[in-house]
Amino acid sequence: MRIPFFDQVLSFSQRLFFSVITLFLAFVICFLAFQYRREKEYKVELLNTQLQFYNKQLSEFIVQQDTLDINTLRNHVRSYQQKDLRVTLIEPTGKVIFDNLRMDADQFKNHLSRTEIKRALQQGSGYAIHRLSESIGGEFFYSARYYPELGMIIRSALPYNVSLIQSLSTDPHYIWFAFIISLVLICMFYSLTHKLSMSITHLQQFALKADRNEPIDPNIQKSFPKNELGEISTHIIQIYHRLHRTKEALYIEREKLITHLQISHEGLGVFTKEKEEILVNLLFKQYMNFISDKNLNHMKEIFSVPELEPITTFIANNQEQSNKEVRRKSLEIDKDGRIFALECIIFQDHSFEISINDVTQETEQARIKKQLTQNIAHELKTPVSSIQGYLETIVNNPDLSREKLNQFLSRSYAQSNRLTHLLSDISLLTRMEEAPSMSEKESVNLHQMVQNIFNEVALQLEEKHIQVQNLLSNDLQIQGNPSLLYSIFRNLTDNAIAYAGTHIQITIRCFRQGEKFYYFSFADTGIGVSPEHLGRLFERFYRVDKGRSRKLGGTGLGLAIVKNAVLLHKGSIFAKNNPEGGLEFIFTLSKE
Repeated sequence: MRIPFFDQVLSFSQRLFFSVITLFLAFVICFLAFQYRREKEYKVELLNTQLQFYNKQLSEFIVQQDTLDINTLRNHVRSYQQKDLRVTLIEPTGKVIFDNLRMDADQFKNHLSRTEIKRALQQGSGYAIHRLSESIGGEFFYSARYYPELGMIIRSALPYNVSLIQSLSTDPHYIWFAFIISLVLICMFYSLTHKLSMSITHLQQFALKADRNEPIDPNIQKSFPKNELGEISTHIIQIYHRLHRTKEALYIEREKLITHLQISHEGLGVFTKEKEEILVNLLFKQYMNFISDKNLNHMKEIFSVPELEPITTFIANNQEQSNKEVRRKSLEIDKDGRIFALECIIFQDHSFEISINDVTQETEQARIKKQLTQNIAHELKTPVSSIQGYLETIVNNPDLSREKLNQFLSRSYAQSNRLTHLLSDISLLTRMEEAPSMSEKESVNLHQMVQNIFNEVALQLEEKHIQVQNLLSNDLQIQGNPSLLYSIFRNLTDNAIAYAGTHIQITIRCFRQGEKFYYFSFADTGIGVSPEHLGRLFERFYRVDKGRSRKLGGTGLGLAIVKNAVLLHKGSIFAKNNPEGGLEFIFTLSKE
């Protein structure tokens, strides 16, 4: 880039000073020119005003006269203090009827074309500066006014001589004053620009040192002036120090990240396009040694491991592509009973990373889940087989008695109800586990809900001689999912009816309200549960007495549903035996 000549010869402070002075002098010249013109116009207007004042006085004198007498008028004009004053009376047609300097004024040429006369007829008054008189010769300053009531134009004039020129000339004192002020301001500008340039020079030196990462003088801020530029420079230095500290913090965080990757439970290796190692943690090396069955001396050796051939091929096929999208390849390796999940990601610059996770445990959990599914299938198989057996008996024995037929149909109906309840409970548990956030909340009156449940099971309560006490407050409102809240109290009630025994009492109460939770008690006075079973009551398909549970139609999922519904309302639940007998469930529900 070509540098201008003046930029090479002059320093920044000099260029700044000359730039400011040039603009200032241009302003001063324009101001003086404007002021000169303004003062000139002012003096012309002042002189014109004086002559117009005389014209007015003369018009008043003429009005006072009965007739226009030329001699009287001439004597009146002579009495005026201004001896060189010329007075002329002109008709609107331009004919001169009087001039104090000539007796033969009626012989003058028509004055209609005179500048001051034109303006007087058009605007009421007018003047002309430095105009040559065609009638008597010589240059005059004319001032004329038209008086319609008199039917004439009164024009006064002064000869444009040395005295008049001096009176119209501008006062030179203001020019000298402006010159002196300009010199003072130039000195001030020089001082200011010098200080400004020194500050900018110091800031430039700081920027150069910062760019070269050289040590910065800690006292550099003292060299800046106590003004806005000094404040800006100070802020820039402070920003630099903050950025420097941020850089150091980022370096520390980078080291932390590298340390974290080194101790991470995920094996991670980052490589360049040329397969050179950028970052490889210890776990990655251990996993690769295990997969390859040998100690790898260099990470480039992993690309020759047979188990990684799909990853190697994927990298080779995508290295030359210019696609800006991030490309991925997943691979699962089963090695000596351990399962590894590998993922390769190729970035836009063709560098790539390979991550390795030991998913043996996750696979085991999937196996357990599969086992749970099998348990569910087993639980479904029992009622289905029972129904199928009863129906086959009915079909194969058309001569069954009405009593036996009704007995088999009743048992089939009972098993179908059990199957329906089982499917419903499994579906509810699945929804709660897979989509808990989909549960919409609204205000629910728990007292009314519990009372409705007791009304629904009134027949079963009556058959087993069970008394109920709903001690919940009539105005107890809770924000929650109505369906899930119903499942909590309904399953607890069904569980008590089914297993607590006869001639008992069920009590539901809210015994405490904290800042965040409601505390509930669901208690019965029944037979209770052996202590070894208390901790497993909320497990799926767990039964204290399997034979009795199936006989009563239980699914083994009711209390599991209760626990999950409580958890979805940010609460907790546990069971205990009361000293006076019976089983009590203590649980909390969030107020939010």
